[in-house]
Amino acid sequence: MDASPDALLIRRTMAEIEPMSQKVTSYFYALLFVRHPELRALFPAAMDAQRDRLFTALLTAAEHIDDPAVLTAYLRGLGRGHRKYGTRPEHYPAVGECLLGALSRHALLTWDPETEQAWIRAYTSISQIMIDAAAEDELHAPPWWHAEIVGHELRTPDIAVLSLRPDQPYPFLAGQYTSLETPWWPRIWRRYSFASAPRSDGLLSLHVKAVPAGWVSNALVHRARPGDVLRLGPPAGSMTVDHASGSSLLCIGGGTGIAPMKALVEDVAEHGDRRAVQVFYGARTDHGLYDIDTLLRLQRVHPWLSVRAVTDRQARLQLPDAVRAYGPWNEYDAFLSGPPGMIRRGVTTLRASGVPAERIRHDEVDGPVGTED
Repeated sequence: MDASPDALLIRRTMAEIEPMSQKVTSYFYALLFVRHPELRALFPAAMDAQRDRLFTALLTAAEHIDDPAVLTAYLRGLGRGHRKYGTRPEHYPAVGECLLGALSRHALLTWDPETEQAWIRAYTSISQIMIDAAAEDELHAPPWWHAEIVGHELRTPDIAVLSLRPDQPYPFLAGQYTSLETPWWPRIWRRYSFASAPRSDGLLSLHVKAVPAGWVSNALVHRARPGDVLRLGPPAGSMTVDHASGSSLLCIGGGTGIAPMKALVEDVAEHGDRRAVQVFYGARTDHGLYDIDTLLRLQRVHPWLSVRAVTDRQARLQLPDAVRAYGPWNEYDAFLSGPPGMIRRGVTTLRASGVPAERIRHDEVDGPVGTED
C-alpha cells in the first residue's frame, strides 16, 4: 500500500532525527519541564529510559500511521497505561507543543510548513485516541492496583519467584504482563510477565531476574520481602491463546521468559484443550533452568505437552537454532519470550522455516519483559 502524504512527511522527519534521537528527546523534555514545570512530578528522577521510550513510541506511530487498526490498538494501550502516571487530558497539548518545538529545531533539512501541519494532524489524532482510551478505562478500572508480596522464593542467587495479592480483582489473560513500581524507586515502572494463568484465589505470580545496574529488578530480588506493597499498572500484551482456533502451540522461553510460557500451558489445560503444546526452555547453563521441575510435572500430567530444555553450552547452539532442528512448525502458533536478541533471532528463524508472520507472537523487543531494567 502506498504511504499517505502525511506518512511520507512524518517518516522523512523521523529519518532525519534518528541519528540524533537522544539529543532531540533531551531537548523535548527540557522544553517541557521549563515551560510546564508542574509536569516534572509525573516523570522519574532518572530520565534515560524515559527518553528511549519516547523515541520508540514516535517510531512505532510513524511506522503504523497508515495502519489504523494496529496504530489504534497500540495507542489505546499507551493511553490506558499512562493513567498510572497521573496523566490527564489537559497534559497532551503541552506535550504536543514541546514535541513540535523539538522537531522543528533539529529537523533542519525536512521541516517546513507542510511537514508541521502533517505532524499537527497526526499528533491531534494520536492524542485523542489515547485520551479516549483512558476515559473509557476510567469507567471500570483503577489507574493502578496495590499488591502485597505474600511469597518470595529465591530460586537462584539472582532469580526470585514472587507471589502477589492485589487489593482488588486484577483481570488479565495468560501471556500478558504488568508494569510494576516498587516503594524504593518511585515513578520507575518495569514490565514483568505473569507466570501463571488467572487463579481462583486471585494471587499473581512473577519471575524476576536481578541484572547489573537494574534498580527495580535488584530491589525485587534482594530487598523485597513478604508484607511489602507494590503498585501495578493495567495488564497489557497480546501474546495470548486463541481458544477458538485449536492450532497447536510452539512456546519458546529464554531465561525468565519461560514465565509466560508456563502461564500459557496452564491456560490451555484449564480450557480443556487437547491441542499439542511444544515448550522449549532455554538457558545458558543447567543452573539457569530454575523452573524446569515445574514444567516437567505439568508434562507428566498432560500428555499433549512436550517440554525440551536447551542450554547453550550443552547444545553448542542458540535456542532458536535448536527449535528449528525439531521442526517443521508452519502449522503451529508460535510464542516467544525472553531477551530481545533471542526474540529477533527466533522470529527470523521461524519465518525462514515457513511460519507465517501472523502466527508469531512475542513480547515487545525494545526491552525484555522481566529480565532487565
